[in-house]
Amino acid sequence: MSATQGGEYMSEKSALSRREFFQTSAVAGAGLAAGGANATSRLGPSSNPRAHPKSLKVYMVTDMEGVHGIFNWEDQCQPFKSPRWAESQKLLTGEVNAAVEGLCAGGATEVIVADLHNASRSLSTETMDTRAQLLQGKGIPVTLGLDSSYSALIFIGQHPMAGAKDGVISHSYAFEIQNMWVNNQIIGEIGVRTMLAGYFGVPVIMLAGDAAACKELQQLVPNAECAAVKTGFSRTGGISLSDQAAYSLISEKARRAVEQLPDFKPYKVSGPAELKVEFTVQGMRVYREREGVERVDDRIYVYRGKDLVDAWLKWSDFF
Repeated sequence: MSATQGGEYMSEKSALSRREFFQTSAVAGAGLAAGGANATSRLGPSSNPRAHPKSLKVYMVTDMEGVHGIFNWEDQCQPFKSPRWAESQKLLTGEVNAAVEGLCAGGATEVIVADLHNASRSLSTETMDTRAQLLQGKGIPVTLGLDSSYSALIFIGQHPMAGAKDGVISHSYAFEIQNMWVNNQIIGEIGVRTMLAGYFGVPVIMLAGDAAACKELQQLVPNAECAAVKTGFSRTGGISLSDQAAYSLISEKARRAVEQLPDFKPYKVSGPAELKVEFTVQGMRVYREREGVERVDDRIYVYRGKDLVDAWLKWSDFF
């Protein structure tokens, strides 16, 4: 998500240790090219004996801060302002194309790639795998165009919540946000979009990002396939896989996730929902109160609705 936008989160579920991370880096194959509109599958058709539906449509959430090799928001993540922005676009495109390759090899028949980083300006149809379609620009539906026609959702380039232990460029929608909760469960973008997908009956099956983001998703979906393409020592530093190792790992995890689709269930939030948002001191300088919203204290506001979507839309859209 836009890094002009933050949260606090620490999850306890096991993720890759640094030793496991290095082992993953060592065994990851020299696989997949980063870009190229004419990319074709190198993995071959799925060997999974379990039959998939004739139509298997996957929604891909993309962001920038979780991409391998990216550790500095100012230098790498501001569209057309960061000195390394063009490089960052190339890295993200490589991860997207690797994921498309794996998804299709696993049995996906349609892939919609949503460009959701910083005003939707990161990806181009010129360099995207021809088997995917790009969702981009202003006026994207408030629920991101998700509906029950999708068979699965995956995350590519995803960052963890702000405050996640060793989370690289961690934040939750805005750097001006300290914490967010849905029904008293602390969440970030991963959690919210996993819940949104579940609202439409769509399971989340895979994520590519740093080790902290992988841990965050597996708190909600323990059997999710995760490609930890980097591991953080801090919010602004860590160790990353190389291009080819990252692409190979992502493609393999995406393929496995689709092949195991029958094992996944949507993450659902039932009944009335309550969204609680805690802003930073700086965030309070720009936040404007809305009618019907409960103010708990100087920096915490509560939004309630008949369900998750109703409550969330009283605060913002899901972009």
